[in-house]
Amino acid sequence: MTYVQASNNVTIGILALQGAFAEHKTALQKLSCQKKIAVVLVRTAEDLSACDALIIPGGESTTIAFLAKLSGLLEPLRTFLQKKPVWGTCAGAILLAQAVENTKKGGQELLGGISVTIARNGWGSQVESFEAPLSIDGLLDPTTPFMGVFIRAPVILALHPSTENPPIEVIARLPVNLVPKSQKLILHDEGDSSPDDSQSIVALRQGQHMLTTFHPELTKDSRFHEYFVRTCVMPTLL
Repeated sequence: MTYVQASNNVTIGILALQGAFAEHKTALQKLSCQKKIAVVLVRTAEDLSACDALIIPGGESTTIAFLAKLSGLLEPLRTFLQKKPVWGTCAGAILLAQAVENTKKGGQELLGGISVTIARNGWGSQVESFEAPLSIDGLLDPTTPFMGVFIRAPVILALHPSTENPPIEVIARLPVNLVPKSQKLILHDEGDSSPDDSQSIVALRQGQHMLTTFHPELTKDSRFHEYFVRTCVMPTLL
């Protein structure tokens, strides 16, 4: 069981239009707090208005954006991002980006919120999906690697820090020796990832927002959900 120190009740929404929203719900329900975490599956603007924070799941980013537009959720989501914490995993990370490359014909609706450029399917197709152990200092029990599940995962092409926005904090990188040989995008050929190499970044924070290019919800390890609640959500409730 993973424990979160909480002083208030908290309602966390999961955008439930398409993708792995059920898996995120299960992970959140594993967390134990002093006060209850209520989980809301968000499908309407009314659902969203009840939330203190939001998770946008992995899935298909263009489909999620299309369904959000049909549901009248795009603008409420953008407004929500200006005020409350949001975490995007895989497809959700794409939607949180400032800009995206390798889009489908017709482009890609984005929510924005995190100052990065990201590429869809950066590590390759479905058959090139992979898992890799990640060392992450900020998680509970940091000596135990977190298994990153990369399924048609996006790649961060560039960071766009500015004095007008909160600083970007890198949470996790994919070591070069764990990158599949079939990758589309090229990291450094030898040694560890360069501190300046954005393509090796697989998790980051900017202010109260967070993105992971992999799927923490597809593991039985709820430490990333605990990390989001503890570091991004709870400070906004104080």
